[in-house]
Amino acid sequence: MISVNDFKNGLTIEVDGDLWRIVEFQHVKPGKGSAFVRSTLKNLRTGAVQEKTFRSTEKVEKAQIDSKNMQYLYADGDNYVFMDTDTYDQLTLPGDEIRDQLNYLKENMNVKIIMHGNETLGIELPKTVDLAVKETEPGIRGNTSSGGSKPATMETGLVVQVPFFINTGDVLTINTDDGTYISRANN
Repeated sequence: MISVNDFKNGLTIEVDGDLWRIVEFQHVKPGKGSAFVRSTLKNLRTGAVQEKTFRSTEKVEKAQIDSKNMQYLYADGDNYVFMDTDTYDQLTLPGDEIRDQLNYLKENMNVKIIMHGNETLGIELPKTVDLAVKETEPGIRGNTSSGGSKPATMETGLVVQVPFFINTGDVLTINTDDGTYISRANN
């Protein structure tokens, strides 16, 4: 058990039998009444996000979450196959469990599989991925990095807003947290 005063972003807790990851939290000390912690929690099983308030004296159960380094191998219909990089065991996850991460997955990419006991909760991507531009409007001479943006479809189907000078075939570094363009990848 941990005190709500020990909350940190990214910490996983167990509340009412469900697993929740703390997205953000705020300690509030009102002028009148007792202090409390206002938090935004994400359900690791359903993906639902919920606001929850805890009294500052409450304690919650810290969930035991493990992660395994695995390599994404291939898609098999609506299922996605991963291989443990240490034991070579394979794990198949249904696409609806990892729908939000599919736009960033490339074959042979290393990811972390998040587990609670024997239950697989999802995958954790690297902070950035390098993806090739599959389709975008051609760059026009005179367009610079400081002006506007245009949509570009990446090799995985993800659509990203990119500067005008980006062309089809360029490899870009993309932020996996919010799907934004960071830079051209170093080749």
